[in-house]
Amino acid sequence: MKIIERDGTVKECEPEQELHVLRHTAAHVMAQAIKRLYPEADFAFGPATERGFYYDVDLGDTKLTDEDLLKIEDEMRRIVKENLPIKPFILSWEEAAELLKERNEKYKLEHIDDLSEDAVISFYQQGEYIDMCVGPHLCYTKALKAFKITQQSGAYWRGDKNNRMLTRINGIAFKNQAELEEYLKLREEAERRDHRKIGKEMELFMFSDEGPGFPFFLPKGMELKNALIEYWHEIHNRSSYSEVSTPMIMSRSLWETSGHWEHYKDNMYTTRIDGEDYCVKPMNCPGGVLVYKSRPHSYRELPIRLGELGLVHRHEMRGALHGLFRVRCFTQDDAHIFMKKEQIKDEIVSVIDLISEVYTKFGFKYTVELSTRPDDSMGSDEDWENATNALITALESKGLPYEVNEGDGAFYGPKIDFHLEDSLGRTWQCGTIQLDFQMPLNFQLEYIDENGSK
Repeated sequence: MKIIERDGTVKECEPEQELHVLRHTAAHVMAQAIKRLYPEADFAFGPATERGFYYDVDLGDTKLTDEDLLKIEDEMRRIVKENLPIKPFILSWEEAAELLKERNEKYKLEHIDDLSEDAVISFYQQGEYIDMCVGPHLCYTKALKAFKITQQSGAYWRGDKNNRMLTRINGIAFKNQAELEEYLKLREEAERRDHRKIGKEMELFMFSDEGPGFPFFLPKGMELKNALIEYWHEIHNRSSYSEVSTPMIMSRSLWETSGHWEHYKDNMYTTRIDGEDYCVKPMNCPGGVLVYKSRPHSYRELPIRLGELGLVHRHEMRGALHGLFRVRCFTQDDAHIFMKKEQIKDEIVSVIDLISEVYTKFGFKYTVELSTRPDDSMGSDEDWENATNALITALESKGLPYEVNEGDGAFYGPKIDFHLEDSLGRTWQCGTIQLDFQMPLNFQLEYIDENGSK
């Protein structure tokens, strides 16, 4: 498959890159189709993704229907049949800004404002349609052979709820029609197995317009949930965890001390009590820290393993809500283990074993990722290196293969992520082992060592 780079170079596409290029080109073809049908449309971003492609577009007051999506798809087919050459060109920042002003593309103008004025900006053109893009792309629209628009949703410009809500149009593209049809069959099967459908049919849970993203568990659902909780108690008691329960609402100052307020405040619900700011907890960690800090501890007690089934609340964007997969309220089963440095490896190994036991019992296959230091991290280089090496040592001692996910760790430490595979081969990030060396410092956690020192 031939592709064209931003500098005009035509080359053979690497096999592992083919789907990405197909889907990236499909996003441009879809945008061209939208522009033909809705001349006033203004485009934001339109990338290829792991599962397909999308474009965020401002359609003014226009609301698309399913019939409208079919019309866009038909127009895409016409563009493909026209076999338009796809050609790149490069402009200076000033030239790019002038072109975008002429085309009245305010979102892309705003985007290049973030770039330095000595930046060189590339564009791709097919027929009358021009898009700012780094490429690469197919050389001709006719090379796009199998695609389908799948859905629409809402998306805030740049993911900021204070910005305008745009229309996100999603699609999928494959190398040939057979692969597309196989995908559509899998999608149909996924819809048949959709937990939202099953949950309704079996009367397990429900949602209400009075609480979007806040699940209601019905009597049969509670029977299932309680059975799982009973199993949770069984395996945690066996592994010497002590169960605790921490408050759902705690002062803002606690979350400032933990670092969560600075990094997570947009996802937190807040309230005022007695003239002071309080937060509904989005995670259990600071509460577990306060439990540990409530009394002095000796080195002889370590490790201390605390388990909690805590009800947490997170302000997820409405457009991101998805059944029980993405909610605003859920029970988070947490383990908080307080240990000495020399105990880290053994404790992490025991947690890996516990997680593996649960996933195996329910028949889940899983893969493992090591997520490393993000840009907005807290702590020293030495702390991060030591923490990351401790996780690597634990993984390698278990012989677990893993991939490194650079920069996706928590702000307070690296983590091990477990990705479950469902019955249709899709993966979902689920269990996490996080090594937090920052919070003990923030809260000045101590223990009495062998010499009687803190």
